[in-house]
Amino acid sequence: MTTDAVHFYWRPGCGFCAMLRRGLDKAGIETVDHNIWDDPADAATVRHHANGNETVPTVVVGDVGMVNPSARQVGEYLASHAPHLLPEGFEAPKPGLVSRLLGG
Repeated sequence: MTTDAVHFYWRPGCGFCAMLRRGLDKAGIETVDHNIWDDPADAATVRHHANGNETVPTVVVGDVGMVNPSARQVGEYLASHAPHLLPEGFEAPKPGLVSRLLGG
């Protein structure tokens, strides 16, 4: 798979998905969205990257899958491996209080 897009795998009612969606939107990171309940192939992609589980959110860029990443982690990965997928003038989201306390 090429690094032509940020693929965001989610399902309805997932609070972690909604939180990541807000973070990606705030950072201006565009995604191709995949509801894993709508397409069995999308669910299979998630299982491939999540050790057989349907854990969402999962973000896939090229051949790399990130299971339940933060928007910051996605932005940092893109900055290092696929900067062409970031908006002009991108700045990584600042870590929240919990992230700072945990050293993230």
